[in-house]
Amino acid sequence: MTNPLPLRRTEPAETAIVEALLPEFGSSVIPVHADPAVERLYRKQRLAAAYRLFGRNGYDMGGAGHITVRDPEWPDHFWVNPFGVHFGRIKVSHLMLVSHEGVVVEPPKGVPARLNRAAFAIHSELHKARPDVIAAAHSHSLYGKAWSSLGRLLDPLTQDSAAFYDDHALFEEYSGVVLDASEGEKIAHALGHRKAVILQNHGILTVGHSVEAAVWRYLAMENACQAQLLAEAAGTTKPMSDAVARHTASQVGTEVGALWAFQPYWDVIVAQEPDLLD
Repeated sequence: MTNPLPLRRTEPAETAIVEALLPEFGSSVIPVHADPAVERLYRKQRLAAAYRLFGRNGYDMGGAGHITVRDPEWPDHFWVNPFGVHFGRIKVSHLMLVSHEGVVVEPPKGVPARLNRAAFAIHSELHKARPDVIAAAHSHSLYGKAWSSLGRLLDPLTQDSAAFYDDHALFEEYSGVVLDASEGEKIAHALGHRKAVILQNHGILTVGHSVEAAVWRYLAMENACQAQLLAEAAGTTKPMSDAVARHTASQVGTEVGALWAFQPYWDVIVAQEPDLLD
């Protein structure tokens, strides 16, 4: 695999870790496109693939859930799926551009332009509050919902779950389906500078500096919820020490690492379901 594009968003420590794990990529590990139209298509393609992956993993209960990506040219606009189209059918042409005021600026092709009001209420506020966030992902996946009912943060029980150590929050003010922007603002405030938030009695939500990072983190956090539920059901758990958890988080919790963790999923879904690029 080659990647001749320059760096987008990274830090020296992140680059060093990825270079150690993936030396063939050198320093150009995060692609960027100078042409907004090219970057827009790049983001939309990965967003469509992300919905397909959510569908495959069963994160599609009742059509609930949403993944958004900020537009590279109009940062106060984001791309999202039209409500009522199964995640497993989403194509690039189905995605629609929505402003932070809730206006569908560019409707989808071939399907009705139905805007999920919960998606708008949550994601518009997240994108406003966090200019660094390019993408955000939320759905009603089983283990995330189950864990959210406990009203607790995840413990650093495994190498994978340590990616979220001291970098996820708990939003405790569940009051029903999020339809008002004020609720989205509260969720954004609870998230703060972190990469994920557990929405009590609701589920989980993750963000990233790319679609790839946000979606990989969702997959990883759902898995971490499942692992902790299983571990606690089996017996007394033994979390990592603070020092070890922080060190592990610095190794496996980076933006760069999350982006490349997503790459094999992208390769498989595009090879098996190329119509998502239509």
